[in-house]
Amino acid sequence: MFNPVLTQVPLPWLLLTLAAGYLLGSIPFGLVLTKLSGLGDIRNIGSGNIGTTNVLRTGRKDLALATLLLDGGKGAAAVLIGGYLLGPAVAVIAGGGAFLGHLFPVWLKFRGGKGVATFLGVLLAAAWPVGVGACLTWLLVALVFRISSLSALIAALLAPVYAYVWADPHHMELAIFMAALILLKHRPNIHRLLKGEEPRIGRSKTSGDPA
Repeated sequence: MFNPVLTQVPLPWLLLTLAAGYLLGSIPFGLVLTKLSGLGDIRNIGSGNIGTTNVLRTGRKDLALATLLLDGGKGAAAVLIGGYLLGPAVAVIAGGGAFLGHLFPVWLKFRGGKGVATFLGVLLAAAWPVGVGACLTWLLVALVFRISSLSALIAALLAPVYAYVWADPHHMELAIFMAALILLKHRPNIHRLLKGEEPRIGRSKTSGDPA
């Protein structure tokens, strides 16, 4: 369902919002933090992913936590800034742009992370009940099954349902958009899950980073 409010915003402003959100989301905090800490290129470690889980494989829990907060924070910041400047309808555009930026950053030849932290940050800022529901879903599944990628996939799949119940159709569309891309990015993880080969949280692995 297209938001009629968007028709009141000049197209150049919408495109600018999308671009600004994308550029903010494309900042590869995991890569930046590990390089600044003298750990080298995170893309040469573990799964090669730039997200929280792979940063954790360096043994630096502080850097992993910082990556989690910053990757989530950039998604939230895009939503909040976009909403403050142009209203809540445009905030959804900014959040979607930030999510795309994390997944496909121009600085890294469009090879980014899998978007879970940014996904949660966007939801928390856009519709906090939906974000809280997705976060709690991730935690519950992680506690029960101890598989990070499974937690991310279930949280992503349920987020549109939460948005339908606790938000509005436009937030539901944003949740569906992000969930679809998370599923796309997690295809190798899904294949391993179906084979029963996806490693559990706390075990060493060389691929399948969901963050």
